[in-house]
Amino acid sequence: MAEVVKKPVKIMETVLRDAHQSLIATRMTTEQMLPIIEKMDKVGYHAVECWGGATFDASLRFLHEDPWERLRKLRDGFKNTKLQMLFRGQNILGYRPYADDVVEYFVQKSAANGIDIIRIFDCMNDMRNLQTAVHAANKEKAHAQVALSYTTGDAYTLEYWVDMAKKIEEMGADSICIKDMAGLLVPYKATELVTALKEVTNLPIQLHTHYTSGVAAMTYMKAVEAGVDIIDTAMSPFAMGTSQPATEVMVETFKDTPYDTGLDQNLLSEIADYFRPMKDEALDTGLMNPKNLGVNIKTLLYQVPGGMLSNLTSQLKEQHAEDKFYEVLEEVPRVRKDLGECPLVTPSSQIVGTQAVFNVIMGERYKMVTKETRDVLSGKYGATIKPFNPEVQKKCIGDTEPITCRYADLLEPELDKLEAEMSKWKEQDEDVLTYALFPQVAVEFFKYREAQKTKVDPAAADSENGAYPV
Repeated sequence: MAEVVKKPVKIMETVLRDAHQSLIATRMTTEQMLPIIEKMDKVGYHAVECWGGATFDASLRFLHEDPWERLRKLRDGFKNTKLQMLFRGQNILGYRPYADDVVEYFVQKSAANGIDIIRIFDCMNDMRNLQTAVHAANKEKAHAQVALSYTTGDAYTLEYWVDMAKKIEEMGADSICIKDMAGLLVPYKATELVTALKEVTNLPIQLHTHYTSGVAAMTYMKAVEAGVDIIDTAMSPFAMGTSQPATEVMVETFKDTPYDTGLDQNLLSEIADYFRPMKDEALDTGLMNPKNLGVNIKTLLYQVPGGMLSNLTSQLKEQHAEDKFYEVLEEVPRVRKDLGECPLVTPSSQIVGTQAVFNVIMGERYKMVTKETRDVLSGKYGATIKPFNPEVQKKCIGDTEPITCRYADLLEPELDKLEAEMSKWKEQDEDVLTYALFPQVAVEFFKYREAQKTKVDPAAADSENGAYPV
């Protein structure tokens, strides 16, 4: 009888980033995180994802917190565990493409403040938008993980993903992530995809998905059997729904198999007990919408990630057009097709979603066009797998000549200009990066920070703009 080869699957914990981003709009505070870090540090996770994505924006905008300070505190607490962040390629953690000098400086400061692993993705899967961040991570001796923004459509063949994986390895990445932000990867497709990738690359492969469509745990099981090295999971109180499969469930699933994680369920149970009251409070206050905890198989039809769904509902609520929800959902795939069938992940998901809302509310498609939609159709966000709809492109950008090169090649270095603009607020080197990503929100936060020092009411300190937004 052949000897069973043990290949323990590694676990990347998302409760401090994607789990609360997906379920409670990224509202978990640093103070809520700190008391449990010592226990989490003993688990033996492959890594803990705790930064990047929407945490940066939400910390400043809603929590009155400096995201850099959060990272430093987490780094102090996690003495044995690698810390991971999510990075939007040339868009960093913002919503537009930045010049290379800003991208490089952001990577440098992320590593200096405690990030070990940087997961880098591009909303168009345009390799040119990943290169600067990967090289910067290599230079800082940080682990550069490049993500395939997974989506479906006739152009997204197995050959497409295999070709992308080869290019990622050539680029100098340390690992590959299959980033399934909308829960579109079904179990047997995961077997196919992981098997194919394993044949062409020696890089470790990590799988990230969301439970939105209800298949995620089964997808993880088939992917692990096919050889995936690491899976992303969330502590059970912040798991399922639009978040990831539960950490404890996946640990139990692989127990006493060749894939046994070796993680201690008793310790995980104590950690879950810590987060459970937070979930209960979020449900009581309405911060967590019970709808986000269910299964929506229509995700497979509309390809709408969880975060995008909540954005659509709030946009429609503001316009008093909540009855148009399903019309907008049906418009999303049409807009996506017009925009070159791009994957739907930040910021492309917000761009497509907002345009779909306008198309439905205005009663005429592309009667009102957002700046970001124009930028996509002008080539500023990168190359798409399919051509843009020529009629829509003409209607939105007229005779403007679309860009075919990497857009960042046309951008002048930005750092010195940004430094000059915000110098009066600067207290630490990182402040210029905060300002670069969210200028208005950053200035509001800097004013708030100043007011806190002098114990002045922030509203009084900034009577022109009113109180700091909460």
